[in-house]
Amino acid sequence: MTDHASATVDAVLHEHVVIIGAGAAGLTAGIYTARANLSPVILAGLQPGGQMTITTDVENYPGFAEVIQGPWLMTEMQSQAENVGARVIYDLVTDLDTSAQPFRMKLDSGKAMTADAVILATGAQARWLGLESEAAFNGRGVSACATCDGFFYKERDVAVIGGGNTAVEEALYLANICRSVTLVHRRDSLRAEQIMQDRLLKKDNITVEWNRAVAEVLGDETGVTGLRLSSTGSDDDKVIPVHGMFVAIGHDPATKAFADAVALDDEGYIIAEAGGTRTSVDGVFAAGDCVDKIYRQAVTAAGMGCMAALDAERWLGEQE
Repeated sequence: MTDHASATVDAVLHEHVVIIGAGAAGLTAGIYTARANLSPVILAGLQPGGQMTITTDVENYPGFAEVIQGPWLMTEMQSQAENVGARVIYDLVTDLDTSAQPFRMKLDSGKAMTADAVILATGAQARWLGLESEAAFNGRGVSACATCDGFFYKERDVAVIGGGNTAVEEALYLANICRSVTLVHRRDSLRAEQIMQDRLLKKDNITVEWNRAVAEVLGDETGVTGLRLSSTGSDDDKVIPVHGMFVAIGHDPATKAFADAVALDDEGYIIAEAGGTRTSVDGVFAAGDCVDKIYRQAVTAAGMGCMAALDAERWLGEQE
């Protein structure tokens, strides 16, 4: 073997279990695989902690009587994973080859890594409107999760942006908590299923702003105070007073690097077996929001991370 070939081989790190992603799903998978003595490596990627790192007050994660902070919860999860034996590496997977075992990964640092089993837990990101004012009030009145943050707006006025099933679901959920909900949609008809539209239009405290788009999020040091809406067909702007804005225009799963590695659905979400975490490739498992397009909660992601770890442990045992 030449020196060059030897150096290439030495540069490939082999691990028993590699977990890609360090949000609630990935870190929980790390805790469980570490406690099973599988020596997992967690590749933290670009956003260690996942979506919880951009979440401020968390009131719906079990076990905490008082409100906690999302970044703090993720820091605690990572510390727990490391304390039981997981290793966290701050690198990004740019390519995953599942055509042969062990599975091979290329990392953004230029390194290569192989693994006997892989758990995909890369999450999904909410789509935003792209306004500077939206970013300025993110976490201070701007949210992309009604289930997560709706309770903080009890008996207050809020707006939901979007026209699909998710937007209508968010509006209906908020209508049971908030004083009023304004659904802002850029067209003159909704894309949501008709039965959901019927439920929406029957709600006394929901109004729809048709043919409108958010031009600016208004607010002060206390948070959001209103929205300036533009008309999609004229120059007729208007301002509506609200305390919160919920953006519901979809999510993008962080799965582009896995497009040729495992089966994805037409929205880019990883396809896993019903009621489990096995993907289309034996030895590759998936958990959290890169699979789940319905619930999108930290607690459900953590639960799926546990499931993926147990599935991986069981599968590895079958290979011995």
